[in-house]
Amino acid sequence: MKPPVVEQPPEQQRYARVLEWASRAGLLVLVLSFAAYVTGLMDAHVPPEKLPGLWIHPVDRFIELTGSPRGWGWLGLVHLGDIAGLLGIAILAGGSVLCLLSLVPLYARRRDRAFAAISLAGAVVILLAASGWLIGGH
Repeated sequence: MKPPVVEQPPEQQRYARVLEWASRAGLLVLVLSFAAYVTGLMDAHVPPEKLPGLWIHPVDRFIELTGSPRGWGWLGLVHLGDIAGLLGIAILAGGSVLCLLSLVPLYARRRDRAFAAISLAGAVVILLAASGWLIGGH
């Protein structure tokens, strides 16, 4: 007996395609940045040989001792090997925003204003939460 074929709605297919692309891109950036870091192709913000002596400190002291940025300040150091991996993490974490935004035109073409608004609002809420503005971290 052949299993029934289940047709997925276009919005589910689009969300899945965008999420797959974002996941692959994020993982690729993680792997490449790690490889560049461990092989020395990229300089490090904190030299690896100093890490064991720094890891014993609480995070605030670690940040103070290393001069590491807080919040979104890491973007200014993304060219450094130990920071570059954060870009992959940001891509992975931001994949849902891209997925939601990709649905807005589809819903708009169908004149489904409610779902277009919900998708857009969901993306805005995620971006606002990630910005740090809600907790004074800007």
